[in-house]
Amino acid sequence: MSATPQKNRASRRVLAAAAGLATVGALVAAMPAGAHGHGHHTPARTVDVQLLSFNDLHGNLEPPAGSAGSVTETQADGTTKAVPAGGVEYLASSLRAARKGHPYSITAAGGDMVGASPLLSGLFHDEPTIEALNKIDLDVTTVGNHEFDEGATELARLQNGGCHPVEGCYEQGKKFEGADFPYLAANVTDEKTGKPILKPYTVWKKNGVKIGFIGVTLEGTPNIVTANGVKGLKFHDEIETVNKYAKELDRQGVKSIVALIHEGGAPASSSYNYDCDSPAAGDGISGPITDIAKGISPKVDALVTGHTHQAYVCTIPDPAGNPRLVTSASSFGKLYTDTTLTYDRRTQDIVRTAVKGSAKESSKHPAPANPVSANHIVTRDQAKATDMTDLIARWNTLAAPIANRPQGFISADINGRGSTAPEKPLGDLIADAQLEGLAPADKGGAVVAFMNPGGIRADLVYKATGSEGDGVVTYGESFTVQPFTNMMNVVDLTGAQLVSALQQQVSGSNEASPKILQVSKGLTYTLDMTKTGAARVVTDTIRLNGEAIDPAKSYRVAMNEFLAGGGDGFAALGAGTDKLVGPSDLDLFNAYLAAHSTASAPLAPPVADRITVVK
Repeated sequence: MSATPQKNRASRRVLAAAAGLATVGALVAAMPAGAHGHGHHTPARTVDVQLLSFNDLHGNLEPPAGSAGSVTETQADGTTKAVPAGGVEYLASSLRAARKGHPYSITAAGGDMVGASPLLSGLFHDEPTIEALNKIDLDVTTVGNHEFDEGATELARLQNGGCHPVEGCYEQGKKFEGADFPYLAANVTDEKTGKPILKPYTVWKKNGVKIGFIGVTLEGTPNIVTANGVKGLKFHDEIETVNKYAKELDRQGVKSIVALIHEGGAPASSSYNYDCDSPAAGDGISGPITDIAKGISPKVDALVTGHTHQAYVCTIPDPAGNPRLVTSASSFGKLYTDTTLTYDRRTQDIVRTAVKGSAKESSKHPAPANPVSANHIVTRDQAKATDMTDLIARWNTLAAPIANRPQGFISADINGRGSTAPEKPLGDLIADAQLEGLAPADKGGAVVAFMNPGGIRADLVYKATGSEGDGVVTYGESFTVQPFTNMMNVVDLTGAQLVSALQQQVSGSNEASPKILQVSKGLTYTLDMTKTGAARVVTDTIRLNGEAIDPAKSYRVAMNEFLAGGGDGFAALGAGTDKLVGPSDLDLFNAYLAAHSTASAPLAPPVADRITVVK
């Protein structure tokens, strides 16, 4: 078969294209410098380089609806308020305004720009999002796990351009151009060649200022992406990879280095303006990024992170004990981070001093520190970028015939992504839809259904998003909730395996941040979070339709193909036998909405009382 050489050619093309783009980017950037010099011939020793960054856009071109479309802000009196944010019309305006007066400005992203996208982008394999990012003048991004949802070949297409291999070109006479910024994937290699599938790093240059960017995704990507998406790929340790390429850049004379890492942390507060360096540097943040930051070479000057959809600007000391910035800008384009990197022309390195600027939004009087960094809200009370409004309108016209079809009716918001509870009302609804669709004997004979919480990408919002009317759920809205179009599976699991699966929610790789499966009606149990590991599941409380689970008995269990493949650390679910493949999760969800709601009898939010949580 000629697949391999072609694939290698494709990845070589990507490298060549990305290398070319980096040069083009540098040429475009090489505009006359601002008044940094003393007179005409001696430029100042230091240059302030502006680094604007964001992460986890997930194709959210239109402002995200419901609770997913706001950020929490702590007020001066200590109270918090929700501020509506996001949408590329506002993100473009925010970034363009922020760049004014900054002759040296770079815009970088921390991965998951595409994937799990609302219908407007997802329906067109995220071409609209790449087009928007081109217009926003993104200079570089790392890949995230969602960049692999449709596999490496599709990722290469997003980089290089060309119409979709199955669906072709979406607009007559228009070929998809691809990303005019490099996608970096330093720690993702082709199993056969051992080489990175995309550029591992890029160097931004302007008037003698050089800043290297290395991009990695989390090593655990294969555990959270369908098997097809990561076929033939190997994912490597984040710290080792960044350190290897930092050394390589250093040898090339690039002393200023930023790592773009699609892995993150959990700040102690959900407020975007929380100071996570209180009482001391990095005290207010936990999670995988803290260990990664502590292991990454001091050659790297700043870490732009993502994946956890949290907002933070923290200082975590590097292995040499020097302060180093670690930032993340929430998700869906609701925030951007503005960091000032002071570049020393003599050492060609970034000046790093002991304290960072105030995380409060006070651009007028930043604390005298280096680098200075803060997160800023992408507010919706600013002027929209008209080129983004036009882009959204153009793609909406193509999507409308599918997007606007009504699927069902709800009486109030049904929260999924926006719910912080272990059991989400929308999770119950999805699991019930899966059970109902797969319970008939000829459809799989399922007696229980499990849904992974990460697969619920939005809320079902009562307020109309378009002209459909309040309470109407359109195809576009249901797609935004479940954009992966995962095929459903029904498998045999023993009672013992069922119990193991419930224990795996809160133990092993899920102990630190539990992944609570959403369960169909009839399954009830108690989760005791005062305990640790598997003991958190109180096994003698588990009931299915009122009966205790028999460890030796066989049960037919419905779940999507991602869970059936053991995704999210659920090895027990991956051990199922006698598999039957059913319709897609979205088809079952829409069928359930149609069967259980009418305009006069809309569906009410489920009460979410299946899992009793002891805190």
